[in-house]
Amino acid sequence: MAQTAFANEFTYRKMLEAGEEEKFDALFDSAAEKAKDLFGKKYPMYIGGKEVFSDHELIERSPINNDIVLGYFQKGNRDHARSAIDGAKEAFKEWKDTDYKKRVEIFTKAADIISRDKFNLSAILSFENGKSRYESVGEVDEAIDFLRYYSNELMVNKGYIRKTKLQGSTGSVKAGFQGAPSAEEKVTISMKPYGVFGVIAPFNFPVSISVGMSAGALITGNTVVFKPSSTDNMSMLTGLRIYEIFKEAGVPENVFNYITGPGSEVGDELVTNRHVAGIVFTGSKGTGLGMVAKVFSASAQKVFVVEMGGKNPAIVSKYADIPAAVSGVASAAFGFAGQKCSALSRVYVHESIKEVFVSSLIDKLRSLKIGNPIDKSVYIGPLISESAYKRYLESVEKAKGSGVILYGGKAVDTGMNGYYVEPTIAELRHEHELVHTELFLPFLTITTYKDFSEAMRYANDVEYGLTAGLYSNSRKEIKEFERSIEAGVVYINREVSATTGAIVGLHTFVGWKGSGLTGKGTGSKSYLQQFMREQSMSITSGK
Repeated sequence: MAQTAFANEFTYRKMLEAGEEEKFDALFDSAAEKAKDLFGKKYPMYIGGKEVFSDHELIERSPINNDIVLGYFQKGNRDHARSAIDGAKEAFKEWKDTDYKKRVEIFTKAADIISRDKFNLSAILSFENGKSRYESVGEVDEAIDFLRYYSNELMVNKGYIRKTKLQGSTGSVKAGFQGAPSAEEKVTISMKPYGVFGVIAPFNFPVSISVGMSAGALITGNTVVFKPSSTDNMSMLTGLRIYEIFKEAGVPENVFNYITGPGSEVGDELVTNRHVAGIVFTGSKGTGLGMVAKVFSASAQKVFVVEMGGKNPAIVSKYADIPAAVSGVASAAFGFAGQKCSALSRVYVHESIKEVFVSSLIDKLRSLKIGNPIDKSVYIGPLISESAYKRYLESVEKAKGSGVILYGGKAVDTGMNGYYVEPTIAELRHEHELVHTELFLPFLTITTYKDFSEAMRYANDVEYGLTAGLYSNSRKEIKEFERSIEAGVVYINREVSATTGAIVGLHTFVGWKGSGLTGKGTGSKSYLQQFMREQSMSITSGK
């Protein structure tokens, strides 16, 4: 298979630069109409390539309008999970020995299929979790990038197999010891897959994160039981489409299984089943660490590749370019209604510029339209669920109790049966509960500081360490920020977004502290190695 250099998909950027923005919108609008043909149907699980139905169903509704039923899906249980695990375990015997070039060929084809069908998949995604067309196409592009980047990494590293040898010695000894002379040894050092991985996906990036996690496990020779988000925040329709794409690309039966069902049964079986070698998960810190604790407290052993959210800060210095800071803060805090693990939720602004910064930020927010994200003019769509809406109302009341709501704090009537709210800014002391708790909402806290060391202390004083941003033209402050910030993804003076929008192959997306476990990120040269274990094989030449 010919090796090619990796390049990002960048659909909107390329079409905009080519003067094809109208074409971009027309393609999405057409896809949005086409997506409706999929709604309201009954869909199976796929175990071992076979359609499987359960005794109970899960109804997936669009957060844009809860009257829209996206589909009727299966409420899988432990028995379904066990069946998929057993099949994946059996399939591993052959899949692990499949030449890595063949696996690269399959996942490169999957990337091509998604690229061909990107607008259709993006439209389904927008209906499923309420993203704008720009966010959805960007996410689908990221899925394509993951597939191509990981394929390229496997090729560049020659399947993570390297050979070396120890030259033979003319000397000999009667009994061996460390460093004793010996005959020639040919050594193969290889990275080998573990076995079955459970892939437990989030609702907020159900295409890119699901594809990235699944591909990371599969392309390295593991088999997968894939569970999309199936309870309060559902992403089963895009999950099904991922299964179909992988199947079309040539992933064999039993190598990739698609199961829908609650985490209390399907997810827990993946975590506790002794035939599952590893878990790859994106979600809350409590859930992630709970899975780890359950496994190791039972004297069991699994590999965990997990990303667990964030409480991400940005510092706006008195030396900041305020228009750039306002733009970056608004995008990072309120894009996709703040429902990103990388979303900005805390701003520390120097007291001397607080008034002008906040005033400019509020002016910016007034220009952001709230409503149906299928409409190209809308920037902020709905919250994903009723539970998110209740959390929003509770957060507003807590902020009013010991702080000041500077903007927002109310529901928005869009005429649709969904949970639409205003982007909200609250001025709070750093010690306030809302400054430390991950909310997953369009809710931004503002806190002033006097000197930069105080701002740095505030920025680092949370249990998470995912993303962080700085706006300053002071070399001294930039140097201090670079030296001391405790986060895995860091942006300085980034106008497009203060804390979100990592690009595959450019920014590694990795969580420090309570945001991750391994210290290795997605879209990086380190990611695939988490799904493999190293083996050194030595063969001594005969006389």
